[in-house]
This record gives sequence, structure tokens and C-alpha cells, in this order.
Amino acid sequence: MNTLEKKEYYEVNLPPYLQHDLDAMKEGKYPYDCLWCELYGSINAAYIDGDISEDQAWYLRERYLDMERV
Repeated sequence: MNTLEKKEYYEVNLPPYLQHDLDAMKEGKYPYDCLWCELYGSINAAYIDGDISEDQAWYLRERYLDMERV
């Protein structure tokens, strides 16, 4: 089990707009590039607004946007 799989609890109790965009990304609806941008923006907004932690934001970015925390 990798580190990302151990932190699935980071996907619980998300703000509704972020949950909506995450669900769309999980379903794989197209166009993918629009979904990617929407989810990226929602993650950033939730983090800036204090609705999710920095670690939670990075978990979502790494898992669903194929980004790497440096």
C-alpha cells in the first residue's frame, strides 16, 4: 500500500464545490483538460479559504492531478 492509499480520509468532508469537481474527475467525464483545471482551482480555493489543510491539498493534487510536491 503506497502513501496516497493510506490517506484516503483526506477525501472526506470536502466543501461541496470541491467534492463535485473531484467526483467529475473520478468519473472521467470529458473534456479532461477542463476537469483538471476545475479541480485544480477548487483545491486551491479550498486551501486558501482554510477549508482543507496544505497536506490535504497536496494529497488531492498528487492523487488526481498527477502533480508532485517538491
